[in-house]
Amino acid sequence: MYAAATESLIKQAREIKEEELQRFCGRIFKQLHTKDVSGDTVDSLQRLNLIVSATKYARELPSDLVMKLQTVLRSSSCPEQLQVLSSSIIRESSPPSVHSLCSDPSHDSRTFSYVASVVLTQAGNKEDVMPLCHHLLKSLESRLSDGQISRHTLPILSKMITAYPEILTDDQVNLVSRKLVDWLRYASMQQGASMSSGGFFSGPRTRQPAPLTEVDGVVVGNFFTVLCVGQSYTEDQWMNMYTFSMIKSWLLTYDTDGTTNTESGSQLVLMSMVSATSSSSRLLPPKERLREKAFEYCQRLIEQSDRKALKKTDTELQKACIIESVSIMDIICGEDPSYVYRAFPCIKALYGRLNGDLTYARALLPIAQFYLNHSETAAVDSEAVFCQLFSHCPAEQFNEPMLAFEFVQFCLLNASVLQDRVANYRQSFPNLLKFLAWNSSGLIEEFVELLPSLIAPDTAIELLHTILDLPCLAAALDLQQRSACYHASDRTTWDQQGAKVAACLDAFRQPLYRGLFLYILRPEAGTGDTIDRLKMLHEILADMSESPRVVRCAQVVPVLLQVYFNTVTQVRVTNERSGHLIAHTSMKKLLPSISFCTSKSDGLSHALCRLHPPLIVDQSREILEFASSPANIYSKEDFYTHVVWVIGEYLSVSYDPRCTVELITSFFESLEAVLFEITQVRQSASPPSFSPRLVTVLMTTLAKLATRSQDLIPRVSLCLSKMRTFARSAPVMACYSEEDTEEIITRAHELINLLKLPNVAQFVLAPSAGGDSPRWHRDTNASLPQGMRAVSGLLHRHSSFLPT
Repeated sequence: MYAAATESLIKQAREIKEEELQRFCGRIFKQLHTKDVSGDTVDSLQRLNLIVSATKYARELPSDLVMKLQTVLRSSSCPEQLQVLSSSIIRESSPPSVHSLCSDPSHDSRTFSYVASVVLTQAGNKEDVMPLCHHLLKSLESRLSDGQISRHTLPILSKMITAYPEILTDDQVNLVSRKLVDWLRYASMQQGASMSSGGFFSGPRTRQPAPLTEVDGVVVGNFFTVLCVGQSYTEDQWMNMYTFSMIKSWLLTYDTDGTTNTESGSQLVLMSMVSATSSSSRLLPPKERLREKAFEYCQRLIEQSDRKALKKTDTELQKACIIESVSIMDIICGEDPSYVYRAFPCIKALYGRLNGDLTYARALLPIAQFYLNHSETAAVDSEAVFCQLFSHCPAEQFNEPMLAFEFVQFCLLNASVLQDRVANYRQSFPNLLKFLAWNSSGLIEEFVELLPSLIAPDTAIELLHTILDLPCLAAALDLQQRSACYHASDRTTWDQQGAKVAACLDAFRQPLYRGLFLYILRPEAGTGDTIDRLKMLHEILADMSESPRVVRCAQVVPVLLQVYFNTVTQVRVTNERSGHLIAHTSMKKLLPSISFCTSKSDGLSHALCRLHPPLIVDQSREILEFASSPANIYSKEDFYTHVVWVIGEYLSVSYDPRCTVELITSFFESLEAVLFEITQVRQSASPPSFSPRLVTVLMTTLAKLATRSQDLIPRVSLCLSKMRTFARSAPVMACYSEEDTEEIITRAHELINLLKLPNVAQFVLAPSAGGDSPRWHRDTNASLPQGMRAVSGLLHRHSSFLPT
């Protein structure tokens, strides 16, 4: 996160003792009383600022120092750097300084802004900021000669109403609304006066104000907006910009007249007709007039955004103004539906202009929001807008993090409406998951919340496949990006990517594999649940499995699967047959895909078997093949351990009548061979590279299987009797701790004792499928309490033979 030097400074600031802090504050207090402020004073204040900011709790400073800092803060004659540092220190320190700072607000604009930042930070309720509010409103009403105080007023007012929207009365809201109208609509059309040097022998002279220009260099012919360009700006032009920046929050905070649009519908329509047809909108009340002028302002900005900007910075400003203007028009139309008919021609023309231009992809989101909110009112078809939005933006702009975040936020905000009214929303999950595949660490929380809205009965199986394929999708997107950047003829550039990546890039461009990548990169659902050549795809992408992006996606998959299965079981989007198919599909696909990336499978097998216990028999061949290979221990131990535990837990006739003695025996013999191989004691043997947990899980699973086919009990007892020799061998003692070796020995001893009573062992190690029902803990006539009391007489008091 931080550089080492920065980390060291922060650590020192956090660990400073209270006595040392008090001495340091005393030195600063003396420095602030000197007439001339030196660099040492500034350095000391900067260090104190770091100290009070480095901890989560407020550091208590001496009262005399706080009073001195307040004096510096309120003194307009002090250097601005000292005011900034004093404001920052007081905000982070204790006790609060709200009442003392509000007692006599300064009339100096700069000083007042720093004081206000402290008051708004430390205020505990509306009453604390009321003096500040009164001073702000008085400054709005006054016409001071310098005119600068108002420039600082609007940002402070915007923050205040965000925190305390009820702080303004209706009369005060009307006052501010009238001021906002004046600044928004009637700013001057000339540039601000600028001073120029008159030469060596003459003093500076004031240049004649020049006219403002549009972003394309044409002289402005309409009213001033934030897209008007000049060398310098007048105070009312600055106020115009500040007003536009806060008009959205103002409209969201204060409705037209405190009533709903339904109650005042006829009145709003009449007012809108007056504003649209009258030569002057001064007949409207202040709030409605502000709405009218804000609407006109946004229309003008959209018109200005069509001009070819001379500077790149102005192009970016045009994009930002489009987003803000459409959002404001959306709010206005929500407050007064009669504006919808005036807005749609403008919005439709804007969409037609931006559609297809990827540089304006972010601007399409507020346009889509406008269509979603108002297309039914205006009887406008919005299907084409959403088809374009969900098909092109994620597929072509998945690597834009800001767009990804805003797009997912748009889906979250409108999930219920999108499900009901946008036909291709749930079909677009292959595209939406591209955002997650590329930006997994930043979007996981959002997709956990969004995923349930994407699950539908007709696409549930395909969505499951897509989640499991997420690491493959991340690798394919990476190759797609690299392939677009590097030409196949430029082998030097390809080789710089590394031999493994170069091989994957070659495969990505081969026609033989084109179908595989087209499927994994498909834009929408409906082309099939999965592909037959998935193993081939894993082999092609194997060299990408250690890519950081692929690894992060693999870590995300179990989280999404848990959300998926919870949703499937809770909302019952599937019938029994499709529920079995979901579990069957997951395990069938999970085992071969582990070779591509192991991180995504921890705990998943348990969830799948709990959802559909017969799965262990359905996939017995694949699971047996996986579990019988010791090589899987060394490459994917966590998943292997979990599969072994699942075998012991669910390979039982109580879960599936197809679980025959022959099937149990085949699993037992495979796991017995694995345990024998990894626990052989040789003089030349190297220390074990697996955890003791794997050994105890293997022992417990073998004991469980033996209780279900009691002919196997002598074999497992013999195997368990060798565990002491293994645990006490030199290689094991060199690798495992004393506690680990004792755990292995104790577990083996407990299981051997338990298997001496086969019926009791079967009851304890292999409880029925209903063993976790609450009835077992409530019903005193059930056999479990008696069974546990019987077993307690056999085993040591503190033994822990049961698997966790």
